[in-house]
Amino acid sequence: MKDKKRDFGAWFWSGTRRDSAIGLLKTFFQFNDPAIVKEALSTMVQYSVQKNIKITGHPEEIFHLYQLLRSLVRACCLIGKKEKKGAFQASLEKHSPMILSSLSAEEYQNPVRVFRKAFKTCRPEEYDDFLLMVVYFSLGSLRCEEERRIIIPYIQLIKMLDAAWLITERVAAGK
Repeated sequence: MKDKKRDFGAWFWSGTRRDSAIGLLKTFFQFNDPAIVKEALSTMVQYSVQKNIKITGHPEEIFHLYQLLRSLVRACCLIGKKEKKGAFQASLEKHSPMILSSLSAEEYQNPVRVFRKAFKTCRPEEYDDFLLMVVYFSLGSLRCEEERRIIIPYIQLIKMLDAAWLITERVAAGK
């Protein structure tokens, strides 16, 4: 029986159809700095909850970020479902708070845990809805009235970005 090929919707920004979630994460972080992606996402969320204010940047950059994050969510969902427990675990060592970023010490040791928790909190479709809402409201002059629907996926997505970067670094280091 043949394995199904996975399409993460990454063709638009990466130029290829990646079959591997880890391969997609590597490509994602080759082209994107996690700090810049987090800052852009934060800006979009801020503009989406403010009334009569819209992002003055280029709409194509917002759409590009939407495509990136949508692919990232799909890859993280697959990793959370398929990876064996302990696949990307780190040894118990002291970490500075700067390295941990938004992750707890347990999540730093096992970043796949972040994906599993994120998809227990919200389904993948809810992350897609979140991204669509943030793009829509940040580009228009309307305001999102349901801030709760934005904040929870936002926090989880920031954690997923940190965990995905950590997994990419561990794969590159051979851990």
